[in-house]
Amino acid sequence: MRLCRPALGAALIALASPCFAESSAPIPVNNPPAQQNGFIDLLALMSGKCKTLKVAGRTYACKTVAYAHGDKGRVNFAVAVDDPTDANHVVSFSGENGKRADDNSYELPIDRMLLNSKNRPKVDGLPVPAEQTSTGICRQTGNFAARKVNDVTCTATDSEGRKYELLFVSDGTPVSVRRIRQSAPSIQDPFK
Repeated sequence: MRLCRPALGAALIALASPCFAESSAPIPVNNPPAQQNGFIDLLALMSGKCKTLKVAGRTYACKTVAYAHGDKGRVNFAVAVDDPTDANHVVSFSGENGKRADDNSYELPIDRMLLNSKNRPKVDGLPVPAEQTSTGICRQTGNFAARKVNDVTCTATDSEGRKYELLFVSDGTPVSVRRIRQSAPSIQDPFK
């Protein structure tokens, strides 16, 4: 699991990169004009297993799941897909205006899926994900401050009718939470 974290971290950095209009992904996607999504300022890596991961009708296993919060408010539940044909295969459920119902539950409305693969165009050497307008929701039980996440469930349908599903269950390992500061290039544990 630890070997997958650097790859997912690189993919999450790419999620914060500008998006471009051309797509070479195997799934046709709608890409908005180039836009700046901001930078990731909080990253939480979770250890466990995907009981369900479906991407446009295909079933996959996952390597790891991460929660990434952007400095402009965008949140991604990013999934490093265990795809033997593509080490860069990352699928992210992305949205804004997430809400905490209580200390142990969080809901994020999904408005787009971010699809990354080895075939995507690169910026500064990192693949730039294709964006697909979507509707859906992610629900997380657990609490990052307590370093405990029980599970994450996500469902979304894109504008072309393709469905995406995630059921991730933690193995009980404490969540690794890092705050990333852009002004001073450092990564810090926000709970120490």
